[in-house]
Amino acid sequence: MTTSWLAIRNAHAFPLSEVPVCPITDFRDLVIRQVAAGQRLVALFHIPEDGHAKLCAVLADDGNRSLGATIGVAEGDRYPSLTPDCLQAHLFEREIAENGGPLPEGHPWLKPVRFPRNSALPHRSVGGMDFYRVDGQEVHEVAVGPVHAGVIEPGHFRFQCHGEIVLHLEISLGYQHRGVETAFPGATPVMRRLMAESVSGDSTAGHATAYCGSMEALSRTRVPGRARMIRNIAQELERAACHIGDLGALAGDVGFLPTSSFCGRIRGVVLNMTAALCGNRFSRGLLRPGGVTRDIDKPIVAHLLGQLRTVRRDAIDAVNLLWETPTVMARFEGTGVLTREDAVAVGLVGPASRACGVARDVRSTFPYAGYDDAPIPIQTEETGDVLARARVRSREVVQSLDYVGKHLLDLPDTPLFAEPEASTEPDAMVVSMTEGWRGEIVHIAMTDGSGALSRYKIVDPSFHNWFGLAMAMRNRGISDFPLCNKSFNLSYCGFDL
Repeated sequence: MTTSWLAIRNAHAFPLSEVPVCPITDFRDLVIRQVAAGQRLVALFHIPEDGHAKLCAVLADDGNRSLGATIGVAEGDRYPSLTPDCLQAHLFEREIAENGGPLPEGHPWLKPVRFPRNSALPHRSVGGMDFYRVDGQEVHEVAVGPVHAGVIEPGHFRFQCHGEIVLHLEISLGYQHRGVETAFPGATPVMRRLMAESVSGDSTAGHATAYCGSMEALSRTRVPGRARMIRNIAQELERAACHIGDLGALAGDVGFLPTSSFCGRIRGVVLNMTAALCGNRFSRGLLRPGGVTRDIDKPIVAHLLGQLRTVRRDAIDAVNLLWETPTVMARFEGTGVLTREDAVAVGLVGPASRACGVARDVRSTFPYAGYDDAPIPIQTEETGDVLARARVRSREVVQSLDYVGKHLLDLPDTPLFAEPEASTEPDAMVVSMTEGWRGEIVHIAMTDGSGALSRYKIVDPSFHNWFGLAMAMRNRGISDFPLCNKSFNLSYCGFDL
């Protein structure tokens, strides 16, 4: 037994036998020690095995651009919880417990995450949650959801307030738990691709790329350069469209209609560019293991380049109106502040972390196919408020559009698809990471002795970031919630997978 961890690479398969295995107490000490030293918990999950309860941790060191994996073996059905000494583990441990894994003894509040029917925790109806309560004179509770106005998934927000000031916000999700991870191993390849695209519909390209990366690594498939670049163009158009839409929505939340209306129109243009690329506005069906299903010919290139010039100019003009309007800046500045220390403690990812000065972007820190030759510069701010999150996203819009424009003119002259070089590796594991527009997307695949999928783990960026939104609302007026919420704009379905 050893307490070391195996150095791994993004989207590269490795034998499961090479992952160090240690007693759960040593595993716990290792993870806590590594996180305290500046690493973070990318994933923590249960590996079902007869006679043993195994936990697998994947850790990332963004500064040194290194990844590692280790496994801990628990004796019996319990183990000492990591959460009291490692906040990043709290949701993972609740998830493990409700999915039939060992129970974390000492967890500060072991309650449901997604309310699965076969939960090992005491049975509760969906949404049945013990909420934290603040008692005291003039303290009151505001409950919002799970049913919301408009076309949106369910989610419940419970505010503990003193007058207008939010003392504590607790967020309860899991109302539409779909069992995606459980369904993955037994699904056909076609169904797996469709499920990956549907983890969070506005992140189709991001999740599909992560899924393809895992399957390609296990089958040693070398994706042609042209296919890699088309995938990245789809990802950057997805990023630009979602950021533009949210910047417009932020403007709408403070009643500033010029940017709100302009960005709504511009987002539509970017979505139509994706439709020109692949036949629909959300990249459905474009990516598959081995490559892509659609090419970009010269007429499409010419069309996209023409649209890019207009979109870039209009997006910059529309967003600059925000920075030039004192009433908007007064609402953005100092609202929903999350400190760098809190962002690190929670394990925040994506623009929300970068707005706190934490330089985390998979395209740069753990570059994957197509980004490894020219990693994307990381955009950061320091203040951690709504303004910082808006500024990071506005710069990423321009960055994404420039990336698309550059690489449309430099598409490699290669095939669009490559057949696997080998059958799926047996007893293997792969960690496939991409940078979705919300942040880091992680797909982890494991195979059994015959090469069939035995375990599939997905971590959407929203899994890390919902708690960050709750913390950003502390000691803020409850009327700031729509603005803070939209500055994160997290996924209900990505969490409820």
